[in-house]
Amino acid sequence: MVRCLKQQTNAEIHFLTKTIYKNLLVANPYIDQLITIDKEISEVTTQLKQEGYDAIIDLHHNLRTTRLGMLLGVKRHSFHKLNVEKWLLTKFKINRLPDQHIVDRYLDTVRSFGVSNDGKGLDFFIPKEDTVDKTEVGLPNQYIAIAIGGKYFTKRLPVHKLIAVVKELELQVVLLGGPEDRAAGQRIAADLGAKVTDCCGRFTVNQSASIISHSACLLTNDTGMMHIGAALKRPVVSVWGNTVPAFGMTPYFPENQKNYTIIEEVGVHCRPCSKLGFGACPKGHFDCMEKIDTQRIALEVNQLLK
Repeated sequence: MVRCLKQQTNAEIHFLTKTIYKNLLVANPYIDQLITIDKEISEVTTQLKQEGYDAIIDLHHNLRTTRLGMLLGVKRHSFHKLNVEKWLLTKFKINRLPDQHIVDRYLDTVRSFGVSNDGKGLDFFIPKEDTVDKTEVGLPNQYIAIAIGGKYFTKRLPVHKLIAVVKELELQVVLLGGPEDRAAGQRIAADLGAKVTDCCGRFTVNQSASIISHSACLLTNDTGMMHIGAALKRPVVSVWGNTVPAFGMTPYFPENQKNYTIIEEVGVHCRPCSKLGFGACPKGHFDCMEKIDTQRIALEVNQLLK
């Protein structure tokens, strides 16, 4: 959306986000100024009032961004979050969500500016200093990247399932994850030996993206790394637990729908139990992940490699 807005209107674009997300946007050439806060809008209110903005594109549409619009007195173009529809699906399994990807829903917020989807897919820009030389860090020549993490437990494929998948894969494997994924990475690497290079906790998000960019394929849960893989135009196999593709957040490949595969256990009737996730399965059985056929995952990855 930022690319389309910039290229089709030539507007000056300032992007406001939290400081912890700064590095994901700092190399984006379509952003003229990146403004960050640690927690509260009040940290930058004076600065924002001095800018004299013509419009606010609000992709969060929450209390914080509503308050920002009121403080600046500028017309706000807000993203429709479809909270009622998501609640109906998670609580009663009634699907009233539109068959529309979230990218196109974001673009709806700027239709009034004459902006349309250019069909070129997602962007992710890796700063030069975060580019990883795979030879220098000891990565295989050819490999499958596996993003094993996820903010919520119910989005993560269990370790024993991952081990079963990796045993069936045709290439070497590089594990990616944050510091919180170190124990899982170590367990997988210990079980599978030389087939696995464990990078969990070693690299930043941007550096992990660089590793994904060199991979033959990305296997991932429904996480941010899934979208980064799509932005980097790598083949993606994504595994879905408590969340569902109906939320509109599948890998986004408008130019090549065959470049990704979704793995989910559609027969688990308590899915989706949340639009985000939980620290443990609310039902106690975790069937949405435990019933997934690991051989099917491996088959899909191996086929995408071809």
